[in-house]
Amino acid sequence: MGMTRNIRVRTGLLGLLGGSLLLTGCMGPTYGTDKTAGEQLIDDLGNAVMIQPDNKAAKKIRYQPRGSLVVPKDRAALVNPQQSVASKDNPEWLENPEDMRERLREEADANLNNPGYRSPLVSQNSNAQQLGSASQTQAYREARRLQMGAYSDKRRYLSDPPVDYRRMPEEAQADLGEPEKQKERRRKKEAKAAKQGKSGWWPF
Repeated sequence: MGMTRNIRVRTGLLGLLGGSLLLTGCMGPTYGTDKTAGEQLIDDLGNAVMIQPDNKAAKKIRYQPRGSLVVPKDRAALVNPQQSVASKDNPEWLENPEDMRERLREEADANLNNPGYRSPLVSQNSNAQQLGSASQTQAYREARRLQMGAYSDKRRYLSDPPVDYRRMPEEAQADLGEPEKQKERRRKKEAKAAKQGKSGWWPF
């Protein structure tokens, strides 16, 4: 009686374990392969153990031979390919700044004894020679003002705030407050009066 009961209990446990494994196999994710993770693992292990896997899908593929090139009948009528324009031989090719500077230097060395020759390199920095002393001072002050950001006529850089934010409100322009000189004089008078008041009753 006890042995029959043990067999029934073990059979029931094995049935529950098998059912749970079946349910987990059916309900597990397939990841787009129509197979669960356990089935895919078993198939991969089986294919790895097999010396020559039975790949039926690969045998059904029929490869067609590649078609030959289509050659025209009259080959003389073909147009020659265009020459590449991305080369230094092209007259419209932009010259490198370093190459242009080197070419101008060689040209200036070649015309060293020519009094009528004027190098473009000299004319690039000739603005300071053409300006007078007052004009140079004005240009320096303007450049310094732009460098410090002391301008409010327009935005010159992306980091500049809008022009409306740089303007002073009209009510602030009308009432500028007490000048700094008057503030300084008033502070000195108050400090002097406070010092005299202390010296009357304090011995030090």
